[in-house]
Amino acid sequence: QVQLVESGGGLVQAGGSLRLSCAASGRFFRVNTMGWYRQPLGKQREKVATITSGGNTDFADSVKGRFTISRDGKNTVYLQMDSLKPEDTAVYYCNAEISISAYAISSAYWGQGTQVTVSS
Repeated sequence: QVQLVESGGGLVQAGGSLRLSCAASGRFFRVNTMGWYRQPLGKQREKVATITSGGNTDFADSVKGRFTISRDGKNTVYLQMDSLKPEDTAVYYCNAEISISAYAISSAYWGQGTQVTVSS
């Protein structure tokens, strides 16, 4: 059973910072791309940032220059969020493309989500 366990999140004032972390656990062969998505209340889920196993990153335009994504080893990903704005308020979900065996194609797994609220 593969699990993505998230931590971090919470309430912060505009201009503040938060750090999210997500660790993949269970039995699998390899974790490929990891990333963060968010879903504001009443809106669709959107990509925030991704990082490949080789360290290549990609960010949504709305967070460029404010958010940083990184990986610790192979199975843990972090999202450092600085200069937070009220429009960053959302449930943030960790995502990972994971191969459960050397012969299996990767599948997408999701964390349970963590609330980030930025007050003005």
